Amino acid sequence: MKHLNNLIISLAVLMVTLASCINYDDAGRLVNIKVHLKNPADFKEGAALDKQEVKIKSKTVEKTALTDENGVATFKGCMPGVYDISSYKELTGEEYIAKTGTEDPVESCVVTATLNEQLFDEAREQALIEVETSTMVKMSGEKSIVISKIYSSGSKYNGNKNYMAGRYIELYNQSSQTANIAGMYIGLLESSSPQPYTLDNLKNDPNINGTMVVVKQVYRIPTDKEYLVEGGKSIVITNSAVDHTLTAQNQFEADLSGADFEVVDLNDKLEHNDNVVKMLREYYAFSSLKGMNLMQGGPCGIILFETDEDINTWPTTYGYGKTSGTWVYLLVPNSTIKDGVDFVKNTSTGPNLSTKRLYDEIDAGCTHIEAINGYTGEVVYRKTARKTSDGRKVLMDTNNSSNDFKVSTTIKPREYDEE
Repeated sequence: MKHLNNLIISLAVLMVTLASCINYDDAGRLVNIKVHLKNPADFKEGAALDKQEVKIKSKTVEKTALTDENGVATFKGCMPGVYDISSYKELTGEEYIAKTGTEDPVESCVVTATLNEQLFDEAREQALIEVETSTMVKMSGEKSIVISKIYSSGSKYNGNKNYMAGRYIELYNQSSQTANIAGMYIGLLESSSPQPYTLDNLKNDPNINGTMVVVKQVYRIPTDKEYLVEGGKSIVITNSAVDHTLTAQNQFEADLSGADFEVVDLNDKLEHNDNVVKMLREYYAFSSLKGMNLMQGGPCGIILFETDEDINTWPTTYGYGKTSGTWVYLLVPNSTIKDGVDFVKNTSTGPNLSTKRLYDEIDAGCTHIEAINGYTGEVVYRKTARKTSDGRKVLMDTNNSSNDFKVSTTIKPREYDEE
C-alpha cells in the first residue's frame, strides 16, 4: 500500500510538472484581422473605397470598422471563429461619377460587399481577406421599390387557435421621387418540402443554368391606371383588408382596412374589403392554392419583377428531374428581377441555409423569424440605413437579407425603426 501511495504521489507530481510546461497563452488568443474591399469593376483606376463601413458578425460577436485610403478595414481583438463580412455605402450621383468617369445621368449608387463563413484565426492574420464589391446604380428618374416587410407568421387567438388571415407584404419607395408601380409583378418562391430545386440543381439543370428563379404564385398590380407611391412611402398588400385587431384580439395583428391592394380568390372564406383594389392573379402552380400562400414558419421568399412579355409564355417546370406532377412551377428570368428576399425556415440549430432559393446576386443572405413553426406575430422588416435631410428614411439594401432585415412583434404596417 505504501508503494501504491508513493506511485500516486509521483503521478500527481508528474501531471503538475507536465501542465506547467504547456503554453496556454494561445488557446483563446484574440486575433487582428484586415479586410480589403476590392474596387468595383466600374471604378476607374486610382478611385478609392475609403471611409466605407465594414461589418463582421459571428453568432456572438458583431463589430464595425471603416476602410482606410486603400480600402482596408482593420479589426483588432477578434475572438477566433467563423464570421460573415458585409459592407454598405451609398454614394451620391456626383460621387459615383467622380469615381467611375461615367457620363450617364446617375442619381445615386450603393456599393455593397458580402463574404460569408470566413474563419478568423491566427493564420488569417498573415494576409488580407479580399472581398469583392459590386455597385447598384440608380439612374435619374428610375424607380427604386424594394420588398420591405413580410408578415407571414400569424398569431394565436381565442385560446390556442391559429390566426392566419392577417398576413401581408409591404413594398417601399426608397427614392425621393414618386413612382408608378402599375404592372409590377410579385412572385412567391416555391415552398414545398422536400425542396423541388436546391440552388445547385438550379445551376446544374441545363434548361435553367442558374438564370431563372422557381415561383409558385405570381400576382400583378393592375394596369388600369397609374398607381403612385411617393418617395419614402409604403404600399401594403394583404389577403384580407380588414381590421384584424377586432377579430384576433391580440397585440400582434394589425388594422389592414387601409391596405392598398387585396388578393381575392374564389371560395377563399376570408373577409374582404370592397373599397380596396384587387391584385391580378397571374399564375398558380396548383389550382387549390388560396391567396398569397405565405408559410407561417417559412420558407416564404418573395421576388419583385417587371417585364413587358406575357409571363404565360415563359417556361415551367416540375420538380428537379421530374417530367410530370401536380405542381407546375413558373420560371422567372433573373434579368427581370428588381428585388428579392430569401425567407427561410428556422430550426433548433439556426436558419436552414441549405434551403436558400435565391442566387447570391439576388439575395446573398436570408431572413427568418425566430420561431420554428410561427403563430408568434413575428414580422421581418428592413432596417433603417439612414435619414435624408428632409426626414425620408432610406432602408438597408446591401443585397443581403441576413444584414438588411430585423424581426419584430411590435412593428406595424408602414412603420420602420429609427437609425
